[in-house]
Amino acid sequence: MIVVVGGGIAGVSCVETLLAETNGSVPIALITNSSIVKVASNVIKSGINLESFEVKEQQKTFLEHHQNLRVVVDYAVSVDSDNHEVILKNGEPIKYTKLCICTGGRPNLIATNTDKVLGIRDTETVEQFEQKLKEAKRIAIVGNGGIALELVYTIEHCEVVWIIKDKSIGTPFFQCDAAQFLMPSIAQKPQENAPVHRLKYIAINEQRNKEGFGSALGPDWKINLSAKGKFIERKNIIVEFECEVNSINESDSIPNEKISKSEFDKWPVFVELTNNKLYGCDFVVSATGVIPNVLPLSGTKSFKLASDGGIEVNEEMLTSEINVYAAGDVCTASWRTSRNWFQMRLWTQARQMGIYAAFCMLSHLRNESPQVYFPFDVFTHITRFFDYKVVLLGCFNGQNLEHEYEILLRITEGKEYVKVVVSDNKVQGAILIGETDLEETFENLIVNQLDISTIKDNLLESNIDIEDYFD
Repeated sequence: MIVVVGGGIAGVSCVETLLAETNGSVPIALITNSSIVKVASNVIKSGINLESFEVKEQQKTFLEHHQNLRVVVDYAVSVDSDNHEVILKNGEPIKYTKLCICTGGRPNLIATNTDKVLGIRDTETVEQFEQKLKEAKRIAIVGNGGIALELVYTIEHCEVVWIIKDKSIGTPFFQCDAAQFLMPSIAQKPQENAPVHRLKYIAINEQRNKEGFGSALGPDWKINLSAKGKFIERKNIIVEFECEVNSINESDSIPNEKISKSEFDKWPVFVELTNNKLYGCDFVVSATGVIPNVLPLSGTKSFKLASDGGIEVNEEMLTSEINVYAAGDVCTASWRTSRNWFQMRLWTQARQMGIYAAFCMLSHLRNESPQVYFPFDVFTHITRFFDYKVVLLGCFNGQNLEHEYEILLRITEGKEYVKVVVSDNKVQGAILIGETDLEETFENLIVNQLDISTIKDNLLESNIDIEDYFD
């Protein structure tokens, strides 16, 4: 039996692939701690590995018509790899031939000792956020990843104090120029018929930022979010750059000399920053990314963990334990990655890893190599920020590039932002913001590593169809 632990996007994508590829010939079990599972739907393929999709929650019953699938609603508490068993919370052992751990990530909360700090990770915490926001006049948002970006953009009638440790917004995804393009959209819609600016400059990687890789709640998670508070003004955003939270104190525990009596009576919680500023607010949103959720397997003795706490997996998604695989946010890629790919805990990679892990398990059962299914040659991700379509390809911020590289830019204010990373006269990465229709072309350029030296200077001319060069 093939057993998959986890009802998130990695686990369900793994199970769906197993079902499609085995046609009922292999018994499969999905262990999930909830009767509701996450499913990728409306998948639209835009390139070789580039695809967009929606994440929907469905009852487990949508899977149960498969006769070779058993869905178990319980917690997996340990893995006995010697006896090939997963032990459930109720004490039941489930035998496996192959096992894939897809227990996801959990919020990396800045504080866990107060109910005034909320981490947003799933539908339940989104609902908690909605209820709290209805009565709020000011909240603090800590973090600079996908959830923080979308919350700041979506929230209305509630003052927002946005606390960022970086110099600009969205640094896990953007550098300063892209952040500047998006910044006006926080309070207003994109402009039409704006001027086009084309730029080219040289960049040298002096430092690698290995922090800040978070995970979004899912594509379009905020569409049905009721994000209105009790503040009179529609928008009022205070951005505190280059600082972190020093302490979070409820009103009854903060020294009297730090706040006035009126402030004390007005706010239930106070956030003190490393720049010595103090803000009172109704509650705090901790949007500081996720950490691998290995807690369900805390009773397991011998998985090799990476420095970030994830379960190490090799290029065939195998852990340090024989016949045990892992996929999604819970794992850390320990193989020698390609130049144009790196791990980032996002829905896209969770789905890719889940699907690939399924092919790996089936290939190993058949004594075949799964390398033909390997999807991690080029980083790809499609999302939306501030109502803009955002496509990230390859080394989109120069990641993994050790030497000098060029940046080609085309910016139409309020409409589109196109950034192309070029090294050795070959495209190594790109950021596309807006409806550019260039994602398939640039993914192909990165994958095929075509020499663009003869067209580089005209590559981003808006009146030239790039695809004509490669027909």
